[in-house]
Amino acid sequence: MEIYDVMRTTGAVRKFSGEPLPDEVLERILDNARFAPSGGNRQGARVIAVRDVETRKKLGELSKPGARQYIAQIAAGEGPWNPLQPCGVDPAVVEATPVPDGMVTGTLLGAEVVLVVCLDLGVAAAFDQHLDRIGVISGASIYPFVWGILLAARNEGYGGVLTTMVVAQEPKVRDLLGIPDNYAVACMLPLGKPVKQVTKLTRRPVSEFATRERFDGPPL
Repeated sequence: MEIYDVMRTTGAVRKFSGEPLPDEVLERILDNARFAPSGGNRQGARVIAVRDVETRKKLGELSKPGARQYIAQIAAGEGPWNPLQPCGVDPAVVEATPVPDGMVTGTLLGAEVVLVVCLDLGVAAAFDQHLDRIGVISGASIYPFVWGILLAARNEGYGGVLTTMVVAQEPKVRDLLGIPDNYAVACMLPLGKPVKQVTKLTRRPVSEFATRERFDGPPL
């Protein structure tokens, strides 16, 4: 596919047809995604390809606490998991909030493979680690790679979705998958053949998010 077509049609895929995703195709996807940039070209990405159904069920269960809070906060009119506005929903309400099967477990089990993507923190340069806010800079060394996986999957006729809800239970994910302490879990990527391939995505126009010279400058 032409690169701009790939970029404009790589949407979140949560429903899969059940068509196989062979290892040779998965390897080709990762073989191309590995050329993504990382800080100092230190390439701290590690990928765990999970096909085992029972392991995926466990990953789904570990995703549910994060999903419960997400759903409960939306129902309360809050921005879910927002670092500037802590959760104001009563913990008992969060705990009692049901999680639709299709939101986590259904997607993980419907996919042909679930990639758990990790970052070696021993090679990450976090220039914002002393700032009084949530750190985001370390993500520069892993999320271009993650996006590269999704772009490559789209080019191969497959799709997936970047999900981070499981990260709220990272210690348990480490135990489940044998992940060392110096690695952060960046996300999960369920991959498979989409039931329906989108051809048009809705995004804000450039004039709404790009300005000249200053944050409050005129639109680009």
